[in-house]
Amino acid sequence: MKKESNNSYHKLPILDGLELLDAKHHTQDFPFHTHNTFNITLVLDQLFSTKLLDRLLHATTGAIVITNPDEVHATICDNKLGSSFFTFYVSPEVLKELNQNKPVIFYDKVINDQFLFQELYALSRQYYNSENEMESRLLFALKQLVTKYANDTVATDNKNKLFQAFLEENDLEKFSLENTALKFGLDKFKFLRLFKQQTGLTPNNYIILKRIEKCKQLLQTQDDLLDIAIQTGFYDATHLCKYFKKITGITPLAYRQA
Repeated sequence: MKKESNNSYHKLPILDGLELLDAKHHTQDFPFHTHNTFNITLVLDQLFSTKLLDRLLHATTGAIVITNPDEVHATICDNKLGSSFFTFYVSPEVLKELNQNKPVIFYDKVINDQFLFQELYALSRQYYNSENEMESRLLFALKQLVTKYANDTVATDNKNKLFQAFLEENDLEKFSLENTALKFGLDKFKFLRLFKQQTGLTPNNYIILKRIEKCKQLLQTQDDLLDIAIQTGFYDATHLCKYFKKITGITPLAYRQA
């Protein structure tokens, strides 16, 4: 029997702004996207699948799934029964500090460690308790995760500098594929192909992700969704809500309330 999807988002003032997503029976796939945090996901029910640029990974109930910061990935959920999972979004600086200030990266993305899973699962059920206790216990669990499973040899970033400039400087509200391609002296089809080769995303997907990030910032100080939608290049509030939930798993209102 199909159960109703129910996701909740929380942000705690610990560990450089710890974010939490508690997803219950989520049926909608997450498209290719990135985060600037480590995603540490506990698989609670049904098969959890992560699609990277070069492979497809499957994790069963009781597994821990790791996504590195800025790693392009998509999440495939059970579209009939729905997938249940809990994700800790942890700042890279937190794990770096736990690794004696050395960079951290996970090459093994699916970790089967019953003890560590239970430690993190207990925290996922008690995040509303004392923040000091939550912080100390989570640091203890993350230290184990880093010590046992992390690598500190980070591959060199080979992104094309021209595309990097585009990512940093392009006007998100007035993006035009044709005009941007002309800036590089390319037709739009070649630009699309090269951009995806370099970044793992299409220009349109990247622009949507950046717009969502800007929406998150504006939601902290503004209430009018239509005004936020216009400021970030969406047609209207409905258009904004559709993509916001598609990328984050929650509505803009739920994000603001957290």
